[in-house]
Amino acid sequence: MASSGGGRQPTQAGRFENRLSKVFELLPPGPNWPRGVMFLDLALVVLIVFWAIGHEVYLLSALFGLLFTWVGDPGGGYGRRVSHMAAFVLLGSGLTALAFGMAGAAWGWLVLVAFAVTLLAGLAVAFGVRRFAAGLLLNTWFVIALGLAFSLQHAARVTSHTWAQVLAWAGGSALWIVVTFIGRLVRGRGERPQPIGEMPGDTSRRKLTGPLIMFAVIRAVTIAGTVALAFGLDLSHGYWMPIAAIAAMKPGLEQATLASAQRLVGALIGAVAAALLLLVPTGLDGFRMVVTERGFEVVALVLFTHGVAIRYWNYALYTAAIAAGALILVDLPQPSDYAAEGYRVLWTLCGVGFALLVMLLAGLLAKRTARTAPHPD
Repeated sequence: MASSGGGRQPTQAGRFENRLSKVFELLPPGPNWPRGVMFLDLALVVLIVFWAIGHEVYLLSALFGLLFTWVGDPGGGYGRRVSHMAAFVLLGSGLTALAFGMAGAAWGWLVLVAFAVTLLAGLAVAFGVRRFAAGLLLNTWFVIALGLAFSLQHAARVTSHTWAQVLAWAGGSALWIVVTFIGRLVRGRGERPQPIGEMPGDTSRRKLTGPLIMFAVIRAVTIAGTVALAFGLDLSHGYWMPIAAIAAMKPGLEQATLASAQRLVGALIGAVAAALLLLVPTGLDGFRMVVTERGFEVVALVLFTHGVAIRYWNYALYTAAIAAGALILVDLPQPSDYAAEGYRVLWTLCGVGFALLVMLLAGLLAKRTARTAPHPD
């Protein structure tokens, strides 16, 4: 009996180690540092502009506007590129205005709007996989913006205006459009490949099947539920819960189990890293506090840069880098202490737990659909 039990333990440990090694497996051809450096160059322009005008509170909106417009650039002819990016910027600006404009609204309205935005983003698959991917980018930004708006509202020494946040998002997006125009002048006319070649390019419409609709609904309910808990119960730093959930959830029903595990692990690592880093300003004030905040903005920028570079090298590390950078900038205006860090990690675990639950439900739904599907004779 004892030898049999002892024999099982190494096997279980080996299986766990094998699964963990797959989560952190590094894929060829390695990090895309030219892409990361290009983002860093553009992001430094944004950072210096906001340092110069003294309104760093709008930095996160501009950075995500720049990053997501770049990622969503469809390539092709210049007219087509600009029209698609302009539509993306307008939608993002609208969601930015909605998130910051509703920061002081009753929690019920926040839940309703979060549900609607997430549901529409999930159903965008009907217009093609590319538009579905763009919808998920906007959905992610909306949840982050909602957390940032709530954080700024409760920061006594920081003032934020909705119209300025919208302008910052549009300005960051416009920077990438300007870069594409300069590239056209340098390289001449003609079609160009999409900058992020790994992004889906399929624009063919798809039928909204029952499983796709159900998964979109489950996903929307999950985000709405985390928003309800965070804002309805007025949890301290509770907005980390929906941010962790949106970062950890897989975007589609067909996504591989490995990618799902990588999103979960990456979201948790990023949140814990951000929580530990945010302990540094504890007890600081005056000039030292200002210098520390500027340093943290640079750290967030470096994290985003690494995320851009390693996106297709390891998905878990990418998720960790982007989540950590976003959470640092979201909570930077708020004073930090050990209790706050405990709450941040706790709500992150809850958000990841909700994401795990929705993925389990989606998996059960997929298996049930496969069993009930008619088989050809």
